Amino acid sequence: MTDFTTTNSGAPVASDDHSQSVGADGPVVLHDHYLVEKLAQFNRERVPERVVHAKGGGAFGVFETTGDVSAYTRASLFQPGASTELLARFSTVAGEQGSPDTWRDPRGFALKFYTDEGNYDLVGNNTPVFFIRDGIKFPDFIRSQKRLPGTHLRDHNMQWDFWTLSPESAHQVTWLMGDRGLPASWRHMDGFGSHTYQWINAAGERFWVKYHFKTNQGIEILSQSSADQIAGEDADFHIRDLSEAIAREEFPSWTLSVQIMPYADAASYRFNPFDLTKVWPHADYPLHEVGTMTLNRNPENYFAQIEQATFAPSNFVPGIAASPDKMLLARIFSYADAHRYRVGTNHAELPVNAPHSPVNSYSKDGAMRHDFASPERPVYAPNSYGGPHADPARHGNDAGWEADGELVRTAATLHPEDDDFGQAGTLVREVLDDAARDRLVANIAGHVSKVTIPELRVRVLEYWHNVDATLALRVAEALEPSAPGADVAPETVGIGQA
Repeated sequence: MTDFTTTNSGAPVASDDHSQSVGADGPVVLHDHYLVEKLAQFNRERVPERVVHAKGGGAFGVFETTGDVSAYTRASLFQPGASTELLARFSTVAGEQGSPDTWRDPRGFALKFYTDEGNYDLVGNNTPVFFIRDGIKFPDFIRSQKRLPGTHLRDHNMQWDFWTLSPESAHQVTWLMGDRGLPASWRHMDGFGSHTYQWINAAGERFWVKYHFKTNQGIEILSQSSADQIAGEDADFHIRDLSEAIAREEFPSWTLSVQIMPYADAASYRFNPFDLTKVWPHADYPLHEVGTMTLNRNPENYFAQIEQATFAPSNFVPGIAASPDKMLLARIFSYADAHRYRVGTNHAELPVNAPHSPVNSYSKDGAMRHDFASPERPVYAPNSYGGPHADPARHGNDAGWEADGELVRTAATLHPEDDDFGQAGTLVREVLDDAARDRLVANIAGHVSKVTIPELRVRVLEYWHNVDATLALRVAEALEPSAPGADVAPETVGIGQA
């Protein structure tokens, strides 16, 4: 049976090819509703792109809990044997919608778990740290990575000016300039929750945790020259790779493990455990395996299921809560607010964002509202007419650290090892091998060669001297008399899991 074209209101359309006009060659008539509808819809078929993480793609899958972490969290999705549907979205940070997938940039690693207790969103990156530790600097940081207001060009002077004036960025910039700044594909990179989160078990005991998703495909990277070439030939390289791998049933998977810190340890740990620019060394807090994430289904419609997907770190479930991490607390506001602006106040009603568990919310009205409760149900709380009511026992008072001001103040105090450059230096000296250090030097020198302000170049070298004196000397030598390219790695390099 042939489907016949209709208007958006379902009425039959007379022609797909010709608009109504006065005579064969006369003007088009305003009352040609189908023509007007098509043009008006076309003018409005995009929503504002994300200010950050604009370019990306994703897929649906499942998370299988194979380990037993029930002693640390009562979250239903992390109980032994649980199986939870999920959506993953990967992205670059600084680029716009049409930018190449292979620019040197951190990669977003955003997950939406459709649990039986509501949606749990984990919004992370492919690095365990970030450039800043306080959300008040986030708009400034992103603007420094975007485009100049006059020329509308990206600018290395602006980037390095911000980084060198923000020494807490050193750890992340070292990651960015190293191999992990150019993953060969989304399938071949790790993911991290990056922030410190709080887990609460059935007895009400609290723990601090960090999430680590280790790729089961192995880490693979691109050389700078390969990434540059691909950027010019296939801007959608990573989107294509993920889609085609799933289509041929090579389903990518990641093993989730967590680091677990006893609640009281935060006050005396050698690094501030709530600082997003720091890691917890695995020797201090080893990994506990939780389960496996597998992506096995491509989206049927990119706009409806990926572009309109909204991930927000405010979406917690019982047994998981926030920590005093200042960047996390800022994101809890800003992400949900961005979605209300970009997609709409009722974005959570869209199928891709709607929880798979019942919703009993007192939210009402607003543009594009289509789901609603029975008219007999009250629209306010508390009420005496049988409307939904909060259940403290079910919620479990998960967000309990805010009353413990002494812990937060103590943890925020700088400890002997807690400086801005220490962990970056450890990464250079103790984690990277000689070949990776060679590539790091070449990548930094290639990037800094585009810095045109002499005084800023001096500051950049001081920045790297604070990370590692030998590294800074090698970068300085590479910059004189001119900076070489960064093509020192083979086209695709396999490296171990750091």
